[in-house]
Parts: sequence; structure tokens; C-alpha cells
Amino acid sequence: MMILGVDPGTIKMGYSLLEIQEGKMSLEDYGTVSLPAKMNIDMRLYQMHSHIMNMINIFRPECVCVEEPFLGSGSKQFVKSTLAIGQAQGAVLIAAASAKIPVSRYTPSKIKSSVVGYGNASKEAVQDVVFNLFGIKDSPSDDATDAIAIAVCHALSSRAQETIENRIIN
Repeated sequence: MMILGVDPGTIKMGYSLLEIQEGKMSLEDYGTVSLPAKMNIDMRLYQMHSHIMNMINIFRPECVCVEEPFLGSGSKQFVKSTLAIGQAQGAVLIAAASAKIPVSRYTPSKIKSSVVGYGNASKEAVQDVVFNLFGIKDSPSDDATDAIAIAVCHALSSRAQETIENRIIN
């Protein structure tokens, strides 16, 4: 099973391709798509959509997973950036839907909980687990690391679901 993990953004979008074979995860590719901030938002969204479509056509993932935008609360609300991330997420969702690929969405706390075991884990804790899990020596961007964590979250959630189903059947 090939999983495309995406950390959506309107200037930078992290992506990862995670393959699961015989119960083992292998990281096939990861990176960051960066676009100029001065480019019109409509063109950036179009470019993001095109990049996702290219990845879908080349790697043929069986699912796409994305991080849900985080709004925050009280004085720490991030309304403007959350709306922009929602627009980028829309470009990803449309690409997946046009290829008839199911999409799973995960909150930041669910991703952290799945990867680190604690929903309020720091970005550094998530990075440490991801780097150790796949033996990553270079330091990918935060966006790419988040995309890897999103795919791992989905893989672990899927694996847990398969285990539950196998117990019910057997």
C-alpha cells in the first residue's frame, strides 16, 4: 500500500510517500514544494494541485492523507493562516477526488499522539521519532517532516484497523 502524506500550505507544501509491504513501512520519497510568496494565490493553488496530480500519476498511492488546519483558541487564534491552509487542503482534496483516491484527514494532536504517543508533543519530539524510524540523516524541512508524520499516522491507524478486523474475523 502506498500512502501520500501531505502537509498543505500556500507557499510551502510538504509531501511524503510511504509504502507498507508485509507490515513494514518504508519511506519512498519526501520533500517540499516551495512557491514564491509574490505569486497570486490562485496560481499557487493551481501549482500545488498540479504537483499532487503528478505524484498521484507517478506513484499511484492508494490513499492521500492531510493534516487538518489548526485554528487555535482565544488570543492564539490563527484565522488568516488557517483559511489559507484550508485553501491549500482543498487543492489536495480535489486532486485526490479527481483520481478517485480516498482521503483521510488528521488533526495535529492525532498525528502527534500516533507518532509520539502524546497529543501535545513538540515538533522536535515528532522529528526525533520520524528521523529515527526511517534513519533520516539530513534535516528535511518542517513541512516534509510533518508530511512523513501524517503518513505514519495513517499507516498506524490503518494497521490498527486491520488488526481489529482480523481479530473479529478469526
